[in-house]
Amino acid sequence: MTQIGQTAQMRLEGVSLSYGAKLVLSDINLDIARGEIVSVVGPSGCGKTTSLRVLAGLVSPSGGRIVYEGTPLSGPRRDIAIVFQDYGKALLPWRTAYQNISLALETMGTDKSERPDRIHALLKLIGLGNHADKFPSQMSGGMQQRLQIARALAQEPSVLLMDEPFGALDAMTRQTLQDELLTLSTKTGATIYFVTHDLEEAVYLSDRVVGLLPNPGRVGRIFDVNLPRPRDQLTTRESPEFLHLRHELYQFVKGAEQ
Repeated sequence: MTQIGQTAQMRLEGVSLSYGAKLVLSDINLDIARGEIVSVVGPSGCGKTTSLRVLAGLVSPSGGRIVYEGTPLSGPRRDIAIVFQDYGKALLPWRTAYQNISLALETMGTDKSERPDRIHALLKLIGLGNHADKFPSQMSGGMQQRLQIARALAQEPSVLLMDEPFGALDAMTRQTLQDELLTLSTKTGATIYFVTHDLEEAVYLSDRVVGLLPNPGRVGRIFDVNLPRPRDQLTTRESPEFLHLRHELYQFVKGAEQ
């Protein structure tokens, strides 16, 4: 089942993708509303990251199209930002936290006089206000990922595409950043497309969860998440609705692997 509406900010219309003779994605139809958090789950090889790359305009679909703000997407855009899992490779090690964020503003051609205030505001927003002069090697994994998110936010994106951004972090840091992401979502109003293997993370963060089937990647089921906000790492995860959704997602992914 797919969900098609009239207020979509991004729309996948019959999107298919082939690499040579191999069909990777097949006839994906999905609407993503402005300000919505949509997570994508499924077994390895189902095309989660590939779907994100198509939405980013990094890969052109072989069939169908991506529509963004009512216009076909023809390539990367400044207002669509990507946050990768491997923050160690995404950040420039010879630049400080301040300078890493500055890179995005430099690329956009932001006037030099405007950069300091914007950079310090972003550092404060993601909890690194006192770490502007630190290099990535002097930061924990969680701090580095915060910095990558801040650099993405410097683009003032309308859409954040996040490819397993917390997958390499320890459990406590991951939960902290999940809560910070929900806060950022509220403050910025950004639409978030979130790829993850962590089913609990998908339920906790999302308004909807898209389950992909493999070989080729295609939408198998869409799960609505009707959990109240703000969410809490203890009470939300202990609620009957959360546990029910986790069970449903587990059964879906387990069945898709067979």
